[in-house]
Amino acid sequence: MSRVAKNPITLPKGVEAKLEGRRITVKGGKGVMVRDLHADVTVDIADGVITVQSDRANKTINALAGTTRANINNMVVGVSSGYERKLTMVGVGYRAAAKGDVLSLSLGYSHPVEFKAPEGITIETPTQTEILVKGCNKQVVGQVAADIRAYRAPEPYKGKGIRYSDEEIVRKEAKKK
Repeated sequence: MSRVAKNPITLPKGVEAKLEGRRITVKGGKGVMVRDLHADVTVDIADGVITVQSDRANKTINALAGTTRANINNMVVGVSSGYERKLTMVGVGYRAAAKGDVLSLSLGYSHPVEFKAPEGITIETPTQTEILVKGCNKQVVGQVAADIRAYRAPEPYKGKGIRYSDEEIVRKEAKKK
């Protein structure tokens, strides 16, 4: 069996997990998440601990058991503490402003770029050059951050653009005379 799947998931205080057939539902303070399970993977919930096992000794199914365990753990962490991704804007005149669920970006184009946040995602702008993407679904938070970054990805010469706060841009040397 997968080494990841062997680790049990302990439910934190305030988080409930329910198994209904091949569907798991996790409820917490940040929201509710539902996921369908593969037929070859068994999930057991007992005394606030979730365990994942694979039904067959097949390499692919064992890997699927580890992936299922990681996905369920991400659901538990998401509904209890949530996920966030921080983006930083570098460049003269680059600004961001959040109005409700719409993010307005000034990125040096002739028009402002409007980005509508999907359901379950909140976008905050603590300063004009910082963007915080928050939500309980790790995959959606990462995808929204990647979509925002794609409007003006950092360029390698001056480093201007939208970057993740922990991202390091490898700078290129300018052309020599």
